[in-house]
Amino acid sequence: MMAPLDRTLLSVVFMALIIFATRAFPFVLFSRHKPPGILLFIEKYIPPMIMAVLVVYCLKSVSFTSAPYGVPELAALLFVTAVHLWRKNAMLSIFGGTILYMVLIRVL
Repeated sequence: MMAPLDRTLLSVVFMALIIFATRAFPFVLFSRHKPPGILLFIEKYIPPMIMAVLVVYCLKSVSFTSAPYGVPELAALLFVTAVHLWRKNAMLSIFGGTILYMVLIRVL
C-alpha cells in the first residue's frame, strides 16, 4: 500500500502530465497544416461574443432609475473601453476599470 504522500505526489505528477498533454495537443495536431474553417471562425468571433455577454451580465442588475443611476458602472465601462482602445493592454484596462469602479461605488 502506498503512503499518502506518495499518492499525493503521484496524483500531482499525473495531473501535470494531463494538463501538459491537453495544452500541447493543438500545437502537435495543427503544426503541419492549416486548422479547419470552424476553428478559424471560433478564433475570430468567439472572443468578442464572450465580451459582449460579460458586459450584459455585469450591467443586468444595475438600477438606472435610482441613485447613483448606474454612474459607477457606466464610467468604468467607458474607462475600460477607452483605455483598451488607446493602449491595447488588457491588464491595464481590467485593473484600471476595477479600481475606478471600486472608488466610485465608495464615493457615490
